[in-house]
Amino acid sequence: MATETLTLGKALNLGLRRALEQDPKVIIMGEDVGKLGGVFRITDGLQKDFGENRIIDTPLAESGIIGTAIGLAIRGYRPICEIQFDGFVYPAYDQIVSQVAKMHYRSQGKVKLPIVIRIPFGGGIGAVEHHSESPEAYFSHTAGLKVVSCASPQDAYAMIQQAVTSDDPIVFLEPKRRYYEKGPVEIDAPLADAYPLHATRLVRAGRDATVLAYGPMVRTALDAATAAEEDGRDLEVFDLRSLSPLDLRPVYDSVRRTGRCVVVHEAPGNLGLGAELAARITEECFYSLEAPVLRVTGYDTPYPAARVEEEYLPNLDRVLDGVDRTFGW
Repeated sequence: MATETLTLGKALNLGLRRALEQDPKVIIMGEDVGKLGGVFRITDGLQKDFGENRIIDTPLAESGIIGTAIGLAIRGYRPICEIQFDGFVYPAYDQIVSQVAKMHYRSQGKVKLPIVIRIPFGGGIGAVEHHSESPEAYFSHTAGLKVVSCASPQDAYAMIQQAVTSDDPIVFLEPKRRYYEKGPVEIDAPLADAYPLHATRLVRAGRDATVLAYGPMVRTALDAATAAEEDGRDLEVFDLRSLSPLDLRPVYDSVRRTGRCVVVHEAPGNLGLGAELAARITEECFYSLEAPVLRVTGYDTPYPAARVEEEYLPNLDRVLDGVDRTFGW
C-alpha cells in the first residue's frame, strides 16, 4: 500500500480530489476556491481538472454560499462549502442553524442535506481579528449538525472523504496553523478501512494522567507529553476528532485508570467544549477521579492582536501547568 509524506493541506487537497473523482454530484464552492485555489491553496488545481461547473468561485457572501448549497443538496448534489476564514462564518450562521441543521428533522427524515462546511479555524498564523477564531462550540451545541476536526495529514485525507459521503450536514474544522505540518498518508487505502469518522483516537499511551485535545492542540498536547517525561510523568493523549457527536468511551476507560484528566482547546473556557467534557467525565468517572477535571483554554476575551497571540494560545507550558495542578490535589 502506497504511503506518501504530505502536509495536512496537501492531504486535504488529495482527499477532495478523490471525492470529486468518485461522485460527479460532488461540487466545491467558496470564495477564491477556483482559479486561485483558495487562500491556503487547499483547492489548488481542482478547477483546472474538474471545470468551473464543479469548482465554483462565489461572491463574497457566506449566507449566499450556504443558502445555495441547501438548494443544491435538496436536488441531489453533495456541496462542499469553503468558508475562507473562521471569523467569516457568522453571516452564514442563520442559514446553518435555521436551515442546514433542521431540515432533516423538520421533514421527518424525508429530506437530507449532505453538505460539508469546511472552516479553517484557530490561531497561530499571525492573522488579525476575524481571521483567527474558534467557533466550534456554537456548532457543537446545535442539534442536527455534526462537527469534526482533523489533526494529522492521514486523518485529513480520510476524514474529508468520509464527510463528503455522509448524508448528514457536517462542519469540518481544519487547524490552519497545522496546514504545513507533514506526516505519512496511505493514499491507496480503501475508505471502508479508514478509522471511523466519529471515533476518538488514542495518539499516545500513558498511565499517570489523561489529556484530551482536538485540532491544532493535539500537537501541543503531544509535545507536552514528551516534555513531561523529564519529570517522570507518563501522559496519555487522545485526539477527540469528533466534537459532535462525542465518542468518550475510550476516554472514560483511560480516566478510570489514571484518575486525572486535563482538557485542552484554543477557544475561550467559558461555556466551551471543555466544560461539557468535564461534566461528562465527572458524571461517569466520579469515584475514580483523584482531582477535578481541569481545563487549559484560550482566555475569555476576543481574539487578540497578532503580536500577543502567543500569550493567548494554550502552549506547552500551560498544558504542563494544568497537569501539575491535577497532581496538587
